[in-house]
Amino acid sequence: MTSKHLKKIFSPKSIAVIGASERPESVGRLSLKNLVDGGFRGRIYPVNRNYETILQLPSFASVAALPETVDLAIICTPAATVPDVVKRCGEAGIRGIIIQSAGFREVGAEGARLQDEIVAVAKTFPGTKIIGPNCVGIISPHRHLNASLASEMPPAGNVAFISQSGALCTPILEWAINQNVGFSQFVSIGNMADVTIAELIDYFAEDPWTESIVLYVESLTEARAFLSAARAFTQSKPIIAFKSGRFDASAAAAASHTGAMVGVDSAYEAAFARAGIVRANELDDLFDSAEFLARHPKPCGDRLAIVTNAGGPGVMATDALLQRNGKLAQFSDSTIAALDAQLPAAWSRCNPVDVIGDASEQRYASALQTVIRDRNVDAVLVLLAPQATTDPSGVADAVIAAAKSTTKPVLASWMGCTRVAEGIRRLTQGGVPVYATPEKCVRVFMQLVRYGRNREMLCETPLEVPLTFPVDEAERRRCVVDAVNERPGERTPLSEYESKLVLKNYGFRVAETEIARSQEEAVAIADRLGYPVVLKVYSPQIMHKTDVDGVELNLTSGDRVREAYQEIGRRVAQHRFGFEFGGVTVQPMVVASLSRELILGAKRDPVFGPVLLVGAGGITAELVQDYAMELPPLNERLARRMLESLQSWPLLKGYRGRRGVNVDLLVECLLRMSKLIVECPEIAEIDINPLLASDRDVIALDSRIILDGKMRRKSSSRFAHLAIRPYPEEFIRNIELRDGTPVVLRPIKPEDEPMWHRLIESCSAETIQQRFRYMFRTATHTMASRFCFIDYDRELAIVVEVIEDGVKQIAGVARFVADADHYEAEFAILVADRWQGRGLGSLMTDKCLTICKRWNIQSVVAETAASNHRMIQMFQRRGFEIDRSKSFDTVMVKKSLLDAD
Repeated sequence: MTSKHLKKIFSPKSIAVIGASERPESVGRLSLKNLVDGGFRGRIYPVNRNYETILQLPSFASVAALPETVDLAIICTPAATVPDVVKRCGEAGIRGIIIQSAGFREVGAEGARLQDEIVAVAKTFPGTKIIGPNCVGIISPHRHLNASLASEMPPAGNVAFISQSGALCTPILEWAINQNVGFSQFVSIGNMADVTIAELIDYFAEDPWTESIVLYVESLTEARAFLSAARAFTQSKPIIAFKSGRFDASAAAAASHTGAMVGVDSAYEAAFARAGIVRANELDDLFDSAEFLARHPKPCGDRLAIVTNAGGPGVMATDALLQRNGKLAQFSDSTIAALDAQLPAAWSRCNPVDVIGDASEQRYASALQTVIRDRNVDAVLVLLAPQATTDPSGVADAVIAAAKSTTKPVLASWMGCTRVAEGIRRLTQGGVPVYATPEKCVRVFMQLVRYGRNREMLCETPLEVPLTFPVDEAERRRCVVDAVNERPGERTPLSEYESKLVLKNYGFRVAETEIARSQEEAVAIADRLGYPVVLKVYSPQIMHKTDVDGVELNLTSGDRVREAYQEIGRRVAQHRFGFEFGGVTVQPMVVASLSRELILGAKRDPVFGPVLLVGAGGITAELVQDYAMELPPLNERLARRMLESLQSWPLLKGYRGRRGVNVDLLVECLLRMSKLIVECPEIAEIDINPLLASDRDVIALDSRIILDGKMRRKSSSRFAHLAIRPYPEEFIRNIELRDGTPVVLRPIKPEDEPMWHRLIESCSAETIQQRFRYMFRTATHTMASRFCFIDYDRELAIVVEVIEDGVKQIAGVARFVADADHYEAEFAILVADRWQGRGLGSLMTDKCLTICKRWNIQSVVAETAASNHRMIQMFQRRGFEIDRSKSFDTVMVKKSLLDAD
């Protein structure tokens, strides 16, 4: 539905400009003029009762007076009039609207009220989609549509640009025209009263001209929809994003170590990475990335070949490449031999290829063609520093010819000014991305490499890590729920004792902790636990105990315990903040000489919800700043990647004869933290610091949890606090087939890839043909990732898990994929040959239809082979309409779920 109605905006056949004017400098005149000058091929209707004609076009008094129901209305009237204009458009059947008028949420409370009124009015006319208000508008170059306030029309290309900043649009358009960079779509979204970035990403995913997206983001709403759309897009095409406002100076000081380390910008960093989005940290990088993506939107490997006529620039490029974890391509022996025959004896005989300062265009051309042919080369960077005999324009022509002969990316840096200007112009016109410095070339190249790495990381098959818990979910959450019920609507810190109780319920091993409210009670506990022990101040007001010198270590006797108790009490009493002293906690002293101190925690971000963090811990955690972040839920591969990304990873693995820590146990701890955060939306912040890891064990020595009573979980929106939908465990069922065979009916998960491959291998050629409509010899990881790594907000695959010869197997899988609006879903099913005829198809189909109705999907469609009579009969029994008219060998089926029983 979104695609259908956004099409009215991006591919209209007729447009009304409401508020069009002959008044110079008015928004209405500029908007109409740009539409006309842009060469729009549809019908244009100015609407203004004060004119008979505007720009020689007949003007109409109102939208009701228009001779037809137009697809798109561009509103340029004063802010106060816009709600009524939107109403008139709705009554006239206009469903596509762009509001260029300003004076809404961006100006204050009254403007926000007007914007809310616009949204309320639009909702009374189903299908209405609004871009804006306070936006520049849109440009669709392939359709000669300039429905914007920007006078210049950029070239048609394959990059879609979405900007939350209207002021940025004009300079970007000027740059694009100067650099001959084309756009498929160009959108200024303004205040996003209705159409969101997520909706635009989904729409552009279906746009035949869009091969990549560039985003300029100031802030986001609807994080789950955004990440879901972005993850779907980046499976096949790249997104580059620039996020402004990286530092939030007004943010309140965080109460925990994790809270201090997970800032506003770092949450965006984690979210972008999880969605496969490549982030540009400089606006220059965003522009340059747009140009490169216009030429090479597909990911490539990180092995770069460098061809240069000067050693210095080659070294500069190499340094920049290695700094960003790229690789210099290692040439094959045949490539070295060919270059030996083509280049002077003094050439470098390695990568970078130094073709020597007097290199002609012929020498450049032969070296380039040889390097491009090497299978160890993923991309080529050509550098030119003009020498006395250099012909920058001639070399540029040679580079253009080489670039046209390959699908590998070719980049260039022509260093200098006047002498290289013509060469730069030719490269630009010839479609070769050219930049001023070698470092900039490398940065842009690594953006594309990073996109490939991100996409690959998100599709890595995780290992199955079964987690067991000492109690059920209700009991796991009890301490959290009770605390929130006692103080609803407030931020409630749990004591160390309570925090550790929560951790124990989630299967963490914690240092045994007991509360002592007197000296003698502390001694009695220490005698029972065994010496040495640790005493820590017990006070709900004190978050960081070391800040008040509230920790005493290695206490070896009852006398030392008494002295420590008194000393801690005295320090707290003398503290300038006047904290309440509630006693101490007593726990065994854990020797950490062969262990590593880590911090593991989470903080709720206002946009993306909980963000998980793991890093170097202890009292210096905030100073060291060695940490990694991810959005929950985690799987084994994501958790392991977090650890591997730490600077201290070599120490965790083991260094110079010192044993490493138990990484598998650490991964399990991250998965347990993820589970805790998924199940407990009430947690605002949580720290385990230090989490002590050794080669044998991982133990939580200290912990603190802060709850937010306003986030009490509601059964109807159990996972509303998460930006990514976790594995839908609620759909798991243990059942029996008609013949009594026990099976598990459940959603598929990434860990199922090995079983999915075995399922495919067990199927006959006929079964494969009927399911996939084409034949293949072997299922690849890329294919498996499409079917096993799914977004549970958009699609679901139900598998039948069986036990054969003591081994878990998948006997069948049924899948439905919904459109972005959950309006219609495509359905497909596969049953292994040896399990056919036993009711699995009916079982999985009924389960999927039930879930589709729960998702409020209106209809389900599928196709099957005309010869698959068993499947056709199964669809008929469930009320599907059968359509045999499309093809002699294919049957289309459809079922409406609106009033289905």
